[in-house]
Amino acid sequence: MPQFNPGKTVPLATNASVTGSLVAWPGGPGMFTAEATFGGGTVKLQAQTSNGTWVDVGPDTTLTAAGAAGFILPPCNIRVSIATATVVYAYVTAM
Repeated sequence: MPQFNPGKTVPLATNASVTGSLVAWPGGPGMFTAEATFGGGTVKLQAQTSNGTWVDVGPDTTLTAAGAAGFILPPCNIRVSIATATVVYAYVTAM
């Protein structure tokens, strides 16, 4: 399990084209970044609710082009959701 110290970056997807595995987020602020061959697709940061449902973190972390966005989450599981995009590299960095 990755350890999140301030400034530590953890990959969510590496050369991927399908939704990634979950990562345990310790809570607090972070930065989500992604680059890909989007081709009309999306790359989204998602969080898992206490009922087990995956939800989008928000419009700022729903990317249709290479970019970055800040977020604040409580302790939860997170993942990157990939729709249509290929060659996806996505990361989270603890702030």
